[in-house]
Amino acid sequence: MPVHMQSQVRRIMFDQARLKRSARAILADVGEISAELGILFVNDRRMRRLNRLFRGKDHTTDVLAFAMREACKPHVARLAPDVLGDVVISVPTASRQAAEAGRSLDEELDWLLVHGILHLCGYDHELSEKEARRMHRRERMILRSIAQSPKRANRTRQGLTGSPSRSRNVSRVTYHG
Repeated sequence: MPVHMQSQVRRIMFDQARLKRSARAILADVGEISAELGILFVNDRRMRRLNRLFRGKDHTTDVLAFAMREACKPHVARLAPDVLGDVVISVPTASRQAAEAGRSLDEELDWLLVHGILHLCGYDHELSEKEARRMHRRERMILRSIAQSPKRANRTRQGLTGSPSRSRNVSRVTYHG
């Protein structure tokens, strides 16, 4: 499962290797073991430009998900390796949200990564309240799962199971924020 990661953020430090491990664990949890994923960490200025370009919204957001294929059904494993899509995360926005919620930047980045990947897999909390609850349950399950990984066995996931913020789905671009 190739995970390609790039950071354009210089002022806020975070553990990219840990996030790459998280991404692989998330992909395994959703049955996308052979899928290729791109992750880009950007600043608010770049995220604002992307949000304006793809959504017509002239403000920053925390995460955008760009699907490279149509998901048939959530959590159905694919037989052939293919490109799942890209997740773009604004690190400054994630940092602010983490501080407001009383959790670490690592916890916030994990949550945004899970949320973005679930959108790439076809989950859409805007379809209905039932779908929103289903997606939120899946987020919590995955976050608990990656918290149990060997490198994080002693870390807590408290604070990561709160209600997701509002999101909108625009064509193949999904954002959260």
